[in-house]
Amino acid sequence: MLSEQQKQMVTLFERHVGAELEGNLEVTMATMGENPHLNHVPTRAGGYGRESVHAFYRDHLVGRFFPPDVKMEGLSRTVGESSIVEEIYISFTHTAVVDWLLPDVAPTGKPVELVVTVVVGFKDGKVSHEHIYWDQASVLVQVGLLDPTGLPVGGVEVARRVKDPSLPARTY
Repeated sequence: MLSEQQKQMVTLFERHVGAELEGNLEVTMATMGENPHLNHVPTRAGGYGRESVHAFYRDHLVGRFFPPDVKMEGLSRTVGESSIVEEIYISFTHTAVVDWLLPDVAPTGKPVELVVTVVVGFKDGKVSHEHIYWDQASVLVQVGLLDPTGLPVGGVEVARRVKDPSLPARTY
């Protein structure tokens, strides 16, 4: 059972993500503390400090999160005393620029499926940081920028196996 503080963190996080998806920069920033940081780990996209995070959200994320056909499904959520870790299954067709995920890559028109893990920290009742992780190699394989031949990487099957662990493991 979640404590009152944990329930407040979940509510704030859901408000934060909802505002990002709706394109509401003002509400997105209102959920964040005075000195937040944001790190999309595989691409190093994000910002440090309120002005930098605001500029990143404005120019690259809020209202530009994904192409219109995006589907998101929560897979798991762990709520601690001052953080939330969430796994999200995301699918979309790469028909628009998604520069936080694929910087400098023009739309390929290819379908993409990935699992994103978000680690969200809280301080003084606000979001203090977000660290966002995904398998960039599998995304690059799916959009045709990485040939997996001879490499220990996969494509769409990487995300699908997280969503459905009964799918076959890699064979050697």
